[in-house]
Amino acid sequence: MTNISVQYEPPLPAKETLPTMYDLPSEDPTEPGLPDEFHDFQPELLRQTFQPPNRDPDLLFCGADMNLYYDVKHPKWYKRPDWFAVVGVPRLYEQRDMRLSYVVWQEGVNPLVVVELLSPGTEDEDLGETVGEQGKPPTKWEVYESILRVPYYVTFSRYTNQIQAFHLVGDHYQKAELNQGRLLLPRVELSLGLWQGSYNKIDRLWLRWMTPEGDLIPTPEEEAKQRATEAEQRAERLAAKLRELGIDPDKLS
Repeated sequence: MTNISVQYEPPLPAKETLPTMYDLPSEDPTEPGLPDEFHDFQPELLRQTFQPPNRDPDLLFCGADMNLYYDVKHPKWYKRPDWFAVVGVPRLYEQRDMRLSYVVWQEGVNPLVVVELLSPGTEDEDLGETVGEQGKPPTKWEVYESILRVPYYVTFSRYTNQIQAFHLVGDHYQKAELNQGRLLLPRVELSLGLWQGSYNKIDRLWLRWMTPEGDLIPTPEEEAKQRATEAEQRAERLAAKLRELGIDPDKLS
């Protein structure tokens, strides 16, 4: 009798066989797109000010109005948060490409915080008041709370200027206690609160990141203005010192 040796190849890792962001659609052609300018400006302000002092900026990712694929058993199911942040993943997908979407089974890290901007058409689902239907994708609340287990979930209404924050405790979200109107996130040494000011030349109440003490995290434009102001102040002090010495600074060139 001839012994036949059969060699079996081990199965490929699931990460190599499941669809990636390149395989999954990044847009839904039936959706009309962004509902208004606020849904464009507000997420950008959040992105610009999400600067945890205790984290490598190259290992942070912020997504806005981007498909978030969350269930490997239903790889085409997704939610599209207005804004979310992930800590501990490279800024670029596999350190080489800008993301088309965020696929949790490829990334291996779930979001730390999700922000939804309330609209009349989505408010009930955003606040967990919509009941999921059997056989259909779960609601946003169910995905963030039970599937992705996002530690912090925040909603903000531009119509009432109300911020509501929820913190995952055990298996369920509980209303988070705000400190002077701000949600504290000790893990990233930041707080999230409301700020009255001008952004993109629009003066209103905005949601933005701050230090735990409530100091503003500056945007790049604000940083540039601050540097220009400090340079002007240094020049004025130098000019004053020269005048004390009897030197006219205007004649120096």
